Amino acid sequence: MRLKLAGAAVLATLLASGSAFAEQTTITVWSWNIAASALKSTIEGFNKKYPDIKVDVQDIGNPQVFDKMLAACAAGGDGLPDVMSIENHKASIFWNRFPDCLTDLTKLGYNDDLKKQFPDFKRAELEVGDAAYAMPWDSGPVTMFYRRDLYEKAGVDPATIKTWDDFIAAGKKISAANPGVIMAQADLNGDTEWFRMLANEQGCGYFSDDSQSITVNQPACVKALDKVKEIKDAGLLSAANWNEKIQSNTAGKVASQLYGGWYEGTIRSTSPDLAGKWGVYPMPSMTADGPHAANLGGSSLAIANSSKNKEAAWKYLSYTLGTNEGQVTMLKSFGLVPSLLTAVQDPFVNQPQPYWGGQKVWTDILATLPKIRPNPGTQYFSDADEIIKAVQTKYLAGGYPNGKAALDDAAQQIASATGLPLAK
Repeated sequence: MRLKLAGAAVLATLLASGSAFAEQTTITVWSWNIAASALKSTIEGFNKKYPDIKVDVQDIGNPQVFDKMLAACAAGGDGLPDVMSIENHKASIFWNRFPDCLTDLTKLGYNDDLKKQFPDFKRAELEVGDAAYAMPWDSGPVTMFYRRDLYEKAGVDPATIKTWDDFIAAGKKISAANPGVIMAQADLNGDTEWFRMLANEQGCGYFSDDSQSITVNQPACVKALDKVKEIKDAGLLSAANWNEKIQSNTAGKVASQLYGGWYEGTIRSTSPDLAGKWGVYPMPSMTADGPHAANLGGSSLAIANSSKNKEAAWKYLSYTLGTNEGQVTMLKSFGLVPSLLTAVQDPFVNQPQPYWGGQKVWTDILATLPKIRPNPGTQYFSDADEIIKAVQTKYLAGGYPNGKAALDDAAQQIASATGLPLAK
């Protein structure tokens, strides 16, 4: 009898606490590749705080996430997971085409104090009025990755490279001192990456800040495209796709790569034998006192309106994206660059990194976050980008007399494709 009473007492205590028989909630997350792996790396820390929420991260590939989201949103949200990764430049497509598909995170706890923890350029891509349909995740603060040994052989100090003209002068010295080595590479035929980076630095993009007019042929954008051609024509910028760049890095055939900060993990993981030979310095600008800051790439997390686990999903976003612990875990594990401004205070961010010759690369990379100019994506980005790719290829091959003529043509094509007017 005594044992029965004791057992009953224990059972009553456990039931009262709810800990032994708590109902577990499972949230499903769609993501891709390294981003999915990074999200998985946060689960252990998250579950220490929320042991009753299981997180199922599914790596279904980048195009598949976008395509499946479009199809599911068109079907009223049927088939969506609780949480989805979204590339920032594609994000506005969803709330423009399907305004009821994603949850307004301000209704769950994404308040003004939390919003202020992220830079303006990230928020501009994800907020509409007072609503916020996604929460900033990783960013791509642009930096110049460079080979210390190749620069040193040419007697070039990267600290002296302030302008793109400086970059051209340095590139000529480096190429001369290192036969067979190109100064930099860009996917000149398949991507607009260099043009977009230089244009963003100058405060220019395909569309106006309110997304209501076309600005790609404005003077700052023209200057950016002309500078890309000038660097190419000087023999310092060769065409190479993603895999070709990695091969050049490993073979020591390229001295510099201009990319978002997330490229750190790519270099370190694909060229492990070159530890100590790579470093970073700020991207050059048109003038020495220019901004030296731009963004390339980045993503966010959104919650489906159809989710039956919104509160649990919000707890996951709050931890993963809204805390230094969550964001820096992903930085440590897979090199995803935080958007959270307080992350610069984390001890790891301020540590010298052995692979990078003891340089505090994350301190240097993240320092540019507050300086990056907003360049909101629009539902027409993909249409415009395809046009710019073709125009850029033609211009670099000598098909236009100058950058203004090239971008005037691009602007007219974009206007025909989108129905938007050219900015005055």
